[in-house]
Amino acid sequence: MSILGTRVIRTEDPRLLTSGGVYVDDLREPDLTGAVRATFVRSTVAHALITGIDTAAALAAPGVVAVLTAADMSDLPVPPPPEPLPDGAPPPEGPMPMGGPWQEPLLAVDRVRFVGEPVALVLTDTTYAGEDVAELVSVDYEQLPAVPSIEAALTDASLLFPDAGTNVCVRGGRPIGDDSIFHGCEIVVEGDVVNQRVAALPMEGRATAAVFAGGKLTVWTSTQNAQLARLILTAVGLPPDAIRVVAPDVGGGFGAKIGVDREQIIIAWAAKHTGRPVRWVETRNENLTAMTQGRAQLHHVKLGGDREGHIKAYRLDVVQDSGAYSRMAGFLPMLTNLMAPGVYDIPAVEADYIAVVTNATPVAAYRGAGRPEAAATIERVVDWYAAEAGIDPVVVRKLNFIKKEQFPFVTKTGAPYDTGDYEAALDKVLQAAGYDELRAEQRRRIEAGETRLLGIGLACYVEITAADAGAGETAKVEVRDDGTAMVYTGSSSHGQGHHTAYAMIVTQELGIPMDKVEVIHGDTDLIPDGVGTYASRSLQLGGSAVHKAAIEVKEEAAKKAAELFEAAESDVVLDAESGSWHIVGDPDKSLSWSQVAAAADQGLIVANVRFTADMPTFPFGSQLSLVEVDAETGKVTLLRHVTADDAGPVLNPLLLEGQRHGGIAQGAAQALVEEIRYDEDGNPLTATLMDYGAITAAELPSFELLTSETATPLNPLGVKGIGEAGTIGATPAVHNAVIDAVAHLGVRHIDMPMTPERVWTAIQKVSA
Repeated sequence: MSILGTRVIRTEDPRLLTSGGVYVDDLREPDLTGAVRATFVRSTVAHALITGIDTAAALAAPGVVAVLTAADMSDLPVPPPPEPLPDGAPPPEGPMPMGGPWQEPLLAVDRVRFVGEPVALVLTDTTYAGEDVAELVSVDYEQLPAVPSIEAALTDASLLFPDAGTNVCVRGGRPIGDDSIFHGCEIVVEGDVVNQRVAALPMEGRATAAVFAGGKLTVWTSTQNAQLARLILTAVGLPPDAIRVVAPDVGGGFGAKIGVDREQIIIAWAAKHTGRPVRWVETRNENLTAMTQGRAQLHHVKLGGDREGHIKAYRLDVVQDSGAYSRMAGFLPMLTNLMAPGVYDIPAVEADYIAVVTNATPVAAYRGAGRPEAAATIERVVDWYAAEAGIDPVVVRKLNFIKKEQFPFVTKTGAPYDTGDYEAALDKVLQAAGYDELRAEQRRRIEAGETRLLGIGLACYVEITAADAGAGETAKVEVRDDGTAMVYTGSSSHGQGHHTAYAMIVTQELGIPMDKVEVIHGDTDLIPDGVGTYASRSLQLGGSAVHKAAIEVKEEAAKKAAELFEAAESDVVLDAESGSWHIVGDPDKSLSWSQVAAAADQGLIVANVRFTADMPTFPFGSQLSLVEVDAETGKVTLLRHVTADDAGPVLNPLLLEGQRHGGIAQGAAQALVEEIRYDEDGNPLTATLMDYGAITAAELPSFELLTSETATPLNPLGVKGIGEAGTIGATPAVHNAVIDAVAHLGVRHIDMPMTPERVWTAIQKVSA
């Protein structure tokens, strides 16, 4: 009997629910005894020249160990000077290289570019003194005109990097020509779609502790990949083998904890610079102003087709708000361009992008990273087109789907889709939701003149996961002479259930009970080579690596068992049910894993592997959202959300459902309540949880999750990623549902988030 595909309770949970997790701030490592507490002095203005920093009053305060500024960083390697663009030269194409005129300093040197940018570091002997001492650091600013938005950035009236000569930092995509691709289209719809800036908002903010002793730097940090963090931390002037990074329990990452940020580098440097252990945990206010944020794209779109519902041409023009520094300025909109046509076989597609810098918090990966933006727009525009053509949105989608028999399929933007069955996923959702009955109830309410209106929103999506499949992932499996197994994985868990998943794979292959399988991750001394967890890559790459290592262990164990039996290797088999070795046809004579491992060198049977895939995978699905809109107040209530999210064969339904629930909640939150906002001077207006619209369980129904499994041939488990799917499908489904509820009143579009104020205002405009 196979354990794979069964509902196995997470092995991580007993500890988390009883003694609790051990996060960075919980660490009681002996090496951190006497650690000083770090507090950042952060910019209070969005755009200014720094004309002076006076630390005298802060240094005189009791309990102060040090007050450090960029001037104190003389022990760091000098970075190469930025190379200005030649006069008249355009910004570079593609993902932004490190450095260049948009280089990000560790501590601000002569200019600040967003509220919350670190300017100085205060080290104190006690936990809470730092906030008071930080206020004693006097920073003189010569304020400059702020660039708080994409629109302001495009004018180049105020430049964040004068040497660059422009606020446009990256250009890319496929050239957009004239309107010839729309010639012959009977219906053409055009407009703007905003993917607003949102906060990653993990439950645990960023946190780091560091100690430098005996020539080695040890850093405990809340990160999604310890190995990448170690590479980034070489910026403190040490080689990788002189740095150890440990990721303890991580309270959520969502892409914003890939590697480490400038603050973590500064903490590591401060430990090395002062010779004292240093701890830092950001406040929620810091988290909402300084942790990288997501989305922040403006799309201008155009779509054309015939009156029967066949889409002929699609154009997507993306402007990415990169925030103050170009961290992932080219990568995010590049992925948006790649996934522009979504699930549709569109004959002509054009997509390009530019990225601009603004006086706002830098933007980087956030759950989906470029793919949700693409889905949100194509699914919104398909509804525009369906409304203009007077055709049910279901019919338009089915007419234009890439068909099951067309896979593998390369889109017009070059995305090599592996497998899919888009129509089957949609049909499952429609049937489970009772689509025809919902439409009938919607019409009844309209005809009765009711003010509580029903809206039905659809989203059919496809996404790319493990985009860096060629980098692969590492795993080591050891079976010991006590019959236990150890799994060392380069992928790093921050809530997904890796320990359970990887133990299930080992149990399936080796027959060793799950309670005798231990999974280790997130320590570069134990796993020096690894890639980490992001882009929904873990099971298909990390899990496949564990699977490969387990098979190699089994093959090596078969040789040792054959020696012990004095039999041919081909006559020895493993009974995966009992976890015992025996001769074919003679199960009574058996050997345990303990006996086989004890006969091996050092009492260990070991396999150390890297698994790589030739290409990424492309999960897909359909989601239907049912909302009720109060036409008198604009309030939206999410009544139902029905989904069929297909990530291939299911390893553990419990883990799958957890990822889907979390993703749907975040996607719905973007559609309804979440938005980071700035005023005209670049001051953040959503810097606390009193102001930022974080969704809670009270605003969400219990989601209805349907099963859909389409295997990929690209890895031995046949699986694709699931971590971001809910986010990608939920946002456009909820968005479309709200607008569908008020479309009969004449409302064509409402920008996200669709707060009661925005919905009410949209209704009033068409009623005037």
